[in-house]
Order: sequence, then C-alpha cells, then structure tokens
Amino acid sequence: MQQRFLQLILCLGFLHLAFIPGVSWGQRGTPVTGDTIIVGSIGDASNLIPILASDSASHDIAGLVFNGLVKYNKNLKLVGDLAKSWDISPDGLTITFHLRKNVKWQDGKPFTADDVLFTYKITIDPKTPTPYAGDFITVKTVTCPDPYTVVVTYDKPFAPALGSWGSAILPKHLLEHTPITKSPLARHPIGTGPYIFEKWVPGEKIVLHANPHYFEGRPYIDRYVYRIIPDMATMFMELKNGTLDEMGLTPLQYRRQTNIPFFKKNYKKYKYLSFSYTYLGYNLKEPLFKDKRVRQAISYAIDKKEIVEGVLLGLGKVATGPYKPGTWYYNPNVKRYPYDPGKARALLKACGWEENPRDGILYKNGRPFEFTILTNQGNNSRMKTAEIIQWRLKMVGIKVKIRTIEWASFIRQFIDKRRFQAVILGWTTGQDPDLFDIWHSSKIKGNGLNFISYRNREVDRLLKEGRETFNLEKRKRAYARFQEILAEDQPYTFLYIPMSLPIVHARFHGIKPAPAGISYNFIHWYVPKNLQRYTQ
Repeated sequence: MQQRFLQLILCLGFLHLAFIPGVSWGQRGTPVTGDTIIVGSIGDASNLIPILASDSASHDIAGLVFNGLVKYNKNLKLVGDLAKSWDISPDGLTITFHLRKNVKWQDGKPFTADDVLFTYKITIDPKTPTPYAGDFITVKTVTCPDPYTVVVTYDKPFAPALGSWGSAILPKHLLEHTPITKSPLARHPIGTGPYIFEKWVPGEKIVLHANPHYFEGRPYIDRYVYRIIPDMATMFMELKNGTLDEMGLTPLQYRRQTNIPFFKKNYKKYKYLSFSYTYLGYNLKEPLFKDKRVRQAISYAIDKKEIVEGVLLGLGKVATGPYKPGTWYYNPNVKRYPYDPGKARALLKACGWEENPRDGILYKNGRPFEFTILTNQGNNSRMKTAEIIQWRLKMVGIKVKIRTIEWASFIRQFIDKRRFQAVILGWTTGQDPDLFDIWHSSKIKGNGLNFISYRNREVDRLLKEGRETFNLEKRKRAYARFQEILAEDQPYTFLYIPMSLPIVHARFHGIKPAPAGISYNFIHWYVPKNLQRYTQ
C-alpha cells in the first residue's frame, strides 16, 4: 500500500508506544478469513485517484486499493512492494527496479513496467492538477528495457528518490484514453492492492472487499467499511453501541470515557506520538498577515502549553516547526514563542496597531484587527483549539471569528481556492525531511500544497539543496536552517504534535504495534471464527 503522499489530517504513529493495562501486544492463534471491519471517519473522500487528492480520507481508501513500487515496513525502512528488488548505481543517479511478475490489476489485466512509465508521465504532465509532481522534477529519463524492469535516471542527486516511488502506480489501460480529471476511477478505483472497491455512498460510507488474487496473499478480513460520521460524539456513541470497530479517539475519550469495564473488555487502545502536527496557518495574501511581526505577535499571544494540557489532556507536545523531536533532522535550537502577551502587544504596536479604549480592539487606519479562522467540522480538538486562540487573541485586542466546514467542501471550496484568512489544520509528514511540496514557492500555483502562498528565496534554495544531496550532514544543515527561517517568519503558528489514539475492537487479532503504528500490517489482521460477527 502506497504511503508516500503528504496528507492534510491524520497519520500513522511513531515511537512512544504505550502499554495499556489489559491489552495483549500480540495474539496467538491460526489466522482465518472472514468478518468485516467498520472504521469511523469524520471526513469523506474527495477523489480516489491518489495523485489528484491531498486529503487523508482519500488516501486512507486509495492506500488499500493501490500499491507503489516500494513501501515502509513496520520499522519505517523501505522495502519492496510492486518492485521485488532494486539496484542503485554507485553515483546514486540511477535506480533499476525489478518488478514482481504475475501481478494483476483488479480487472484481470497484467501489471507491467508500462504502467510505471505511464504513471510517471501523467504525474509530470502540466495538464494533471497534482501537487506531487515535485517528487519527479529531477528525473532525467524513465525507461522500460523489458516488461518487468524500470530504469530511472536522475540528472542530479535526489535524496528522497527511492521513497518517492512509493506513490501509487496507476493502470495505463484504464487512463490513457481519458483525461485523468474526467476518469471514472475517481469514484470507482481499480488498483493492484489488497482490497477491491465495491461502492461509495457519498457522505455515508465507502465499502471495499478483499482481493482474492492479491500478490502478498488474500487479506484475512473480508470487507472494509469506511463510515463517514462528521461528529466525533456521534461516532463515539456508535463505538459504544458496537456498530463501529475502529476509530481515532479524542484525548477526553482516551483518558476518561473509555476507562470503564465495557471498553476494557471489548476494545484495545493504543497510543504513540504521531508523525504530524497541527497549526494555525495564515493566508499570506491577506493584508493583515503580510508583516511577519504580526504573525510573531499572534504566536506569542497563544499559550501552546495551555492547548496541549487543556485540549489534548497532555497527550501531545508543543510544536516548534514542521518536524517532530527525536528525528535526525529536527532542530531544537530554533526561535521559540512562549506565551508572552506583553511582547505580543509590543510587536503589534510597532506595526501601527493601537487599542481603542471603548471596545478594547486594535485598530489601524480605521480598520479593526479582526479575522476568521476556518477549520473542519467534527474535529473537536481543533474546535477547542480555535476557541482558546480566540480567547487569547481577544486579550491582546484581536477579534477572531470561528467557522467550521464539512471536510470535502473545506478542501475543495476553501483550501484549493485559497478562500480563507486563517485555518487550523494538520499535516502528516513522511519519514524523509523533504517538504518541497508544502513550502517551495513553485507549489503556490494551482492546487499546490503551499496554499498559504509562502515565498522565501532562501527556503526555496534550502529545500532544493536538501533534496539534491546524499550527504547526511549537508542535508541536516540545510533543514536546520530551513527550520530557523520558518521559526522567524512564522507563516504558521506551529501549535502541537498530537498522539495517535486508535481504538480497535478486541476481536481483531494480529495487531502488532511498531514504529510505523498499527495499520502497516492490516492485511494480516484476523478474527477467530468463533468471534466473527459478519458474513458475506
């Protein structure tokens, strides 16, 4: 299952695996087929062709239907997927992939090197509205000397090269004669993956069933039902009623609401620090936010520790940038923004904002300092975070409104069209520090992932430098400086790194927590016959 793409929310976890009393870390028994898993999500998918989607809901589903050439294993090491092996030239500029034979698309057509070449070409095609073409801009040639060999040559070193081929490979025979933006695969995907698409009821559910011919072996769980439940409280009630098998808990649900005999008997909880962060992002084309001192002032005015303790109940860490602590590329020495409303007021005053004693609001040239924060419906943690930010900014004279929007509409109508002043969102990042697709200025146009319109020439240079060398120390220096600039510019107020808090019904066996979280081996989860609930 492909795992390369950056996503807008949710993530696999890493490190800090927690032992939960009463939970077995591995179950014994003989795996058997059967049963259905029903997974809850607050957001619907938008497009099931992976290169056209930037939201996690779409990639959650597409990741079960499609494969890349490589994937990350439980220890976050790259291993073969559609490629059984590969060779890298001594200069690092050529990768030769040796593909698996006898892999078939879910419509029965054979998978070959032509599908890989086609996927590459359509990804870099200027007519394809994808935010991921940047992974392939340094590719010089892609050739297929035979149906099961792909040779990729780069014109310069590209550090994330191997991992970039974890992106989903698409079926040439189904896409070559139809513009990709009009393809029925957007609503009815056909891949090589462990699960076959069955149906999509918008706003309600997406249903998949096990691929009996999957090259790694048929998944044990017969069906995967992805239910869209926009409200977390409603989703939790469904869990409590036994109509959901898996969901991500809120901190309150994890800490308190599941610490009762019913949940201890029937479910298993997991906890690990995620490879993600939540942020307050500014539309830098909005006049209010053009001066970095204003953005710095807002960062000083927000008490991030208060959010971690009050919203996450301590299940997270304060973020200082786009990387999490403990990774080799994390820079612990960047400028910090501890809660300091006095410094916030001073910076705002230096920018010409003066408090009106009648209403306590800051004004400049007759205009009050007020703006709207958008976030997605159903995410209580983000809503509570927005409310704390609203309160803290009011203390320094800034009036904030909050608006929540259904997830798919939020992405299509507001993020992609840049119709916002500020947003609270989250990114999931990969295991490589390359963040070109989010922060490089070339990614501002179209539906690129740099939707806040951040431009910095030195950042552009550092992002290229970091991805165009194999020297680990040079990469570390480039990304250390990159973090320093972001800390100074504050295009985001980096808020927190949350814990992933999945809960899964206890009848599912084979779950083995690892640095990659719990989902990496989903095809090996199973339910003993005597515990199965659903039959096909």
